[in-house]
Amino acid sequence: MNRAVALRIAAFGLMGLGAALLIAALLLSTYTKGRISKIPLDIDTTLVSDGTGTVLDPASLLGERFVVDRNAPVAMQQQLSVEAPSNSDVVTLQVGDTLRRTDRQQDNGLLLAMVDTVTVDRKTALAVSSDTNPGGAVQKPRSIEDQNPPTNVALPHDGLAYRFPFDTEKKTYPFFDPIAQKAYDANYEGEEDVNGLNTYRFTQNVGYDGSGAEAKLDEPVKYASLYDNDEDSQVTARASLWGLEGDPDEQITMDRFYAAQRTFWVDPVSGTIVKAKEHGYHYYARDALKPEVTFADYTVTSNEDTVESQVASARAEGDTVGLWGRILPITFTVLGLVALVGGVLLGAFILRAEAALIDPGLDEAEHGFFGRRPDDSGPMPAAEAKTEKLPTQRPSDLPPDRPV
Repeated sequence: MNRAVALRIAAFGLMGLGAALLIAALLLSTYTKGRISKIPLDIDTTLVSDGTGTVLDPASLLGERFVVDRNAPVAMQQQLSVEAPSNSDVVTLQVGDTLRRTDRQQDNGLLLAMVDTVTVDRKTALAVSSDTNPGGAVQKPRSIEDQNPPTNVALPHDGLAYRFPFDTEKKTYPFFDPIAQKAYDANYEGEEDVNGLNTYRFTQNVGYDGSGAEAKLDEPVKYASLYDNDEDSQVTARASLWGLEGDPDEQITMDRFYAAQRTFWVDPVSGTIVKAKEHGYHYYARDALKPEVTFADYTVTSNEDTVESQVASARAEGDTVGLWGRILPITFTVLGLVALVGGVLLGAFILRAEAALIDPGLDEAEHGFFGRRPDDSGPMPAAEAKTEKLPTQRPSDLPPDRPV
């Protein structure tokens, strides 16, 4: 193989490589990123939030009067894991929620407990349902000693659940509350740094109007009991137990109501909630807007270990998305353009070189056509001068005395 053929192959190879890299960059930024930007299937984490609250002493339920303690230390724990059905499109999250007084042991400190299961779209984080899967369920409460399998009660979910979508936008999202059993708006409030990670802050009101300490009860939710006899959503007890004036033996029935305020700090790339703050209010009353006996009025915030763990998880997911969705496409685009331009330049060089070999004069900028020099006024080289052909003498033209 001569040098010209090798250079021609190299030129076509560079142009082909450049085109391939540009196509790969396009596929990575569209198709591949869409397949990478999904909720992982290996979630298994525990989220803990600490705080204080005004809470009922469970031991007082068997006493002469319900006792409510102020400034009691409380902790909320969420255990997240993946269950079936989970595949390339959806993931089913099982979340065990507990709220307990940390100054009490075992059942004496347990205030709230719920096991919620929901199937969500792996990209949008929206709850999904099918004929065989209602999109969500909650377990009926069980005691610690109960060895029977848990019983699920179907609870169709809607909106987001436990995460926000990939590429979270600065807008309002519906976010499901399993206690209220419906979705409420989570409103975008601004950006905020959390352990070096830029996050979007969202707030949600359930039964409240306003924000912070100025929020007022607006439409509190009647607590939906998971017991067959609704024993924890409606309680009838003597007036003395409720701490009410009047006849101490009068039977008073009160309903349980619920309201909450939440703040989520969300990684906009992966949709991971890296930090959360929750103010929950459970109380008994005869009028929904006139609380009479507090069951739990608490405020908890993600502890530092949880925040660090969630930030690390969000960064890992974000790095993967960034690698396949931004870094590699940009790199392939630059390399593709360099290879394509290099191939074109090499091809142009080969054409000029071949043209110069065929006619050296073709490589001159002012080469004349039809063999004429651009300037005929100058002296002509001897090699190019025209010569006159002399006639040859015939024998009859020679002198007579000259022998032939």
